[in-house]
Amino acid sequence: ATGELIQKVENDRPFVYLFGVGGLLPKFEESLSGLEKGNEFSFDLSAEEGYGEHNAEAVVDLDKKIFEVEGKIDEELLQIGNQITMQDQNGNPLDGVVMEIGDDKVKMDFNHPLAGMDLHFSGSILDVREATAEELDHGHVHGDHGHQH
Repeated sequence: ATGELIQKVENDRPFVYLFGVGGLLPKFEESLSGLEKGNEFSFDLSAEEGYGEHNAEAVVDLDKKIFEVEGKIDEELLQIGNQITMQDQNGNPLDGVVMEIGDDKVKMDFNHPLAGMDLHFSGSILDVREATAEELDHGHVHGDHGHQH
């Protein structure tokens, strides 16, 4: 199948992650399970196995006033296509994309950008190693190409 290339990762800046801690899509991790350094992979995830189907209820109209800072709308921030991090009622961050801007309402889509899409992944395993206790404690990779403190 042919589709749009969404992300390409180069060998000098590889995708690094902690295996088995729930930070990745379950089917993605399952597809990489057992692979070793030098192994190549190519697999597909259905929309359901990926980020789910597009949910119409995640497209919402918000009062334009919530975008005001000191009584003014940040016109640079509030533009169609911009991704803005908002908060739900519990204070959790939610990324949404501005779809429409009206006189008093802003339509935002809080679906994952890849929702509703079947996904294809291919590549090769550059390295596999045991995670350090600190990495497991922090929940992410440290060091080469991982998060630095």
